Amino acid sequence: MFIRLDFESDEPIYTQLIHQIIEGIAKKNLSPGDPLPSVRAMAADIGINLHTVNKAYQHLKQEGFILIHRQKGVVIHPDGVAKADAAYMEQVQKKLRPFVAESICRQVSEEVFLKQCQELFNEFNEEGEKK
Repeated sequence: MFIRLDFESDEPIYTQLIHQIIEGIAKKNLSPGDPLPSVRAMAADIGINLHTVNKAYQHLKQEGFILIHRQKGVVIHPDGVAKADAAYMEQVQKKLRPFVAESICRQVSEEVFLKQCQELFNEFNEEGEKK
């Protein structure tokens, strides 16, 4: 699997795991219906506590990225991820707000900020098109 965690990071391990799985979906390394390792298997594979994996999986389930079946195990949501709605766009704005404010404080121009966003967006789209 493609999971790479930074154990020295200030970002919690479960958050890193969530982000890595979402990136895998965005880059089409993971497709609807693809299985993920069980909580125990994932924890053993990457050397972390199973409660950390469980917390990440529960968050991903709540956000509609995965389904957890007792018989089938953990799978990427077979119907794909739900399209953005007004509530999601509100969340995006709320999360971007501190990044924009800090960028302005650090004298990052709007052009540079938007260019960086565009480069990231393109990175995900290009990776996904290769699959």
